[in-house]
Amino acid sequence: MSQLINTSQPLSLLYQRSDLVAINKPHGLLVHRSHIASDASEFAVQLLRDQLGQRVYPVHRLDRKTGGVLLFALSESMNSIMQQQFAEGLINKTYLAIVRGYTNDEQDIDYPLRRDHRNGGDAASRPGVEQEAFTHVKTLQRTEIPLPFGNHATSRYSLVELTPTTGRMHQLRKHMAHILHPIIGDRPHGCNKQNKLFKDHFEMNTMLLHAQRISFTHPITSEVITITAPWQTEFGRMFSTLFESGSLPIY
Repeated sequence: MSQLINTSQPLSLLYQRSDLVAINKPHGLLVHRSHIASDASEFAVQLLRDQLGQRVYPVHRLDRKTGGVLLFALSESMNSIMQQQFAEGLINKTYLAIVRGYTNDEQDIDYPLRRDHRNGGDAASRPGVEQEAFTHVKTLQRTEIPLPFGNHATSRYSLVELTPTTGRMHQLRKHMAHILHPIIGDRPHGCNKQNKLFKDHFEMNTMLLHAQRISFTHPITSEVITITAPWQTEFGRMFSTLFESGSLPIY
């Protein structure tokens, strides 16, 4: 199987200045220590702190199996400001995913979600309470490959651009499962049979979700900052395997 994390290499820095830094997080790397992933011994916060030689503050989160842009503040004050921007929906985020089936050209998903785990906070953030959740889906490419699955002689997949306007836990994973186009490699929200197919046939053991881009206005300079992350190796390998075009739509 492909090795997803190579901690002998420094984290790839996408953006760096005195108050903010962004990395291209590898698939499989936790942002920080978590009681629900006791098997992990290395974390993005720890690795970046050691690499830069200073304390770092993650201003948002990415799932362990999601790769791509992850933004850190380099001071407590900037961390508070940037977290407030995220909370107010002032940070524009774009993801790419490879999903099962042929998706619509474009689609808006307006489907409330419940939190998965108790995580403190106010009543609206606790398990059992529904929160509004919105995601825009745009299909970039579709493919059909001669790989039998179930009663079908072929398998169909889509490369989609996902733009969430809310930031709920596992929002993109749950929304794509809700419209019956689960993200490949997603557990537990995805299709276990498809996940097994990819593991057995392609030796693919990650989730095909990539945080492609974030854009925001810098709170001090008022400069519009856009940070884009190249796909990690495993995502690129699966794109090249499934789709006819060998070029990655990085923009």
